[in-house]
Amino acid sequence: MLEILEYGFMQRALLSGIIISIICPMIGMFLVLRRMSMVGDSLSHVALAGVAVSFLTGFYTILGSIIFTIIAALGIEKLRKSYREYAEISIAIIHSGGIGLAVLLISMAKSINIDLMSYLFGSLTTIIKEDIYIMVILGLFIIGSILYLYNQLFYIAFDEEGARIAGINVESTNIFFTILIALTISISMRVVGILLVSSLMVIPVATAIQLEKSFKKTLALSIFFAFFSVILGIFLSFYFDLAPGGTIVLLNVLLLVLIIIYKSHRKKKLELEYGKVVS
Repeated sequence: MLEILEYGFMQRALLSGIIISIICPMIGMFLVLRRMSMVGDSLSHVALAGVAVSFLTGFYTILGSIIFTIIAALGIEKLRKSYREYAEISIAIIHSGGIGLAVLLISMAKSINIDLMSYLFGSLTTIIKEDIYIMVILGLFIIGSILYLYNQLFYIAFDEEGARIAGINVESTNIFFTILIALTISISMRVVGILLVSSLMVIPVATAIQLEKSFKKTLALSIFFAFFSVILGIFLSFYFDLAPGGTIVLLNVLLLVLIIIYKSHRKKKLELEYGKVVS
């Protein structure tokens, strides 16, 4: 099995997979707790518009995606302030606008179907050295930023108003965090694909939450589940010629289902044992 490491493109795929399996759950943990799981999905569609512009102009696709997603992330924060009572509207607006712009730009481009598919659903063979450099630099920046802002993000996730009263600059922290989301989506799309990257942010976290551990343990478990599914997904994609994004996401879903079944079985077993003790 390890002979695949002899291929340069697989080395790059595995390295990028390790990076995104760490940063996606770290970002996703705070998204889930703040009930903003759909933000990733919304920004990923804007990233598609950035990719389309890059195809049209010859610009480097990841940088094009970063620019578009950061602008959209700032737009979400601006709209959230305008719709304080209906914050989810801001996500829907950016989501719809991103899809509309992406479709328009793609219709303007010619002969991009093959390249576009690799961005939509991920690809192991199209990751180049420049992509790895960007992923490593931005990945370390995202990890460092989350660790540095950990306490603030934790406080805001559970009580935004309380955090504001405690002296935390909630607005600035939220803006910076949405930028981190944008960066995460842009560097993750090469492996998982634009349409599925938000799943890697949410599903491992949802799986870890089922185990009902402490916050830090849940975060660690979500990273473990993401790492397991990404690495196994890359191997399966290579040997069976599958789309890596879909394979990785389905493995995540399978882990979630197995955990739910395990919890249900354990609950029934405890109920039976408790019933015997009572009787």
